[in-house]
Amino acid sequence: MRASRLLSLLLLLQTRGRMTAQELSAELEVSVRTIYRDVESLSGAGVPVYADRGPSGGYQLLDGYRTRLTGLTVDEAETLFLSGVPGPVAELGLGAVLTAAELKLRAALPPELGARAGRIRERFHLDAPGWFRRDEQTPHLSALAGAVWDERLVQARYLRWKAPREVTRTLAPLGVVLKAGRWYLVAAPADDLDRPLTYRVGNVLGVDVLDGTFTRPGGFDLAGFWQAWAKRYEDSVYVDEAQVRMTADALGRMPHIFPPAMSRGAIAHAGPPGEDGWLHTTVPIESVRHGLFELLKLGADVEVLGPPELRARFAETTRGMSRLYLEEAP
Repeated sequence: MRASRLLSLLLLLQTRGRMTAQELSAELEVSVRTIYRDVESLSGAGVPVYADRGPSGGYQLLDGYRTRLTGLTVDEAETLFLSGVPGPVAELGLGAVLTAAELKLRAALPPELGARAGRIRERFHLDAPGWFRRDEQTPHLSALAGAVWDERLVQARYLRWKAPREVTRTLAPLGVVLKAGRWYLVAAPADDLDRPLTYRVGNVLGVDVLDGTFTRPGGFDLAGFWQAWAKRYEDSVYVDEAQVRMTADALGRMPHIFPPAMSRGAIAHAGPPGEDGWLHTTVPIESVRHGLFELLKLGADVEVLGPPELRARFAETTRGMSRLYLEEAP
């Protein structure tokens, strides 16, 4: 445990530069006194770490000192190679960078770890998109990602779902998100950086990276923003509910053929099945039309009880299907 902490302390100083004892203790979750002892141990082992006194002081390494990653455990080394996502990284325009980084990491690892970590790519592969979905073309992703990194304003032409369909916006790009094989841009209007919005990168028609820069809003958390936005989006989409009877077998099939929000809702609201194997539940739907198309997937294993308009649409649809399949042709 102590050896691992010493290595973590060393890498913190190497990657972040000068840090106070209080900052190191908070990062490593140990007392300040423990940090003092650990720094003395590193110094005694020949690591050139020294302290600057005063309000702006702290611990830092001698300029130019670098350590090799020989302290990685087997699990840590394997995890680093497993975390690579070649497809998305290439889409970001960083494929060559990832390859170079992996080569350097392998060169820094002890032989036994390098050989074991190298086998990860031979045995594990991540395929992010869902089944039966073709790749979405994102020719402007690399430019947008570069603007995110450099904090450069962009002028983007975007195709949206409502009129006017094609719009042009000057944006401050704050981050990109890969969700189920689809890339999204989180960006704020250039004149209102505290109001970030989400754009599907596949709907971006053109991008001009501008000379102007921007300052990221203090405290902006991309992961936190995305999580909150995704929940609001799901809540805004599934604004209606369908009351249904269905077989227990149909409920079990829902996670495989329905959107997650629908199957989760149906399972959460499901009552116990009766002796006939049927149960009652409530299914989130976007609209009557959406509910009709989705619930038809279950065929005769579901009966819609409400709302009345949806039940009427099911009755109309099933009568039409009966005329097609049961009545004799003229």
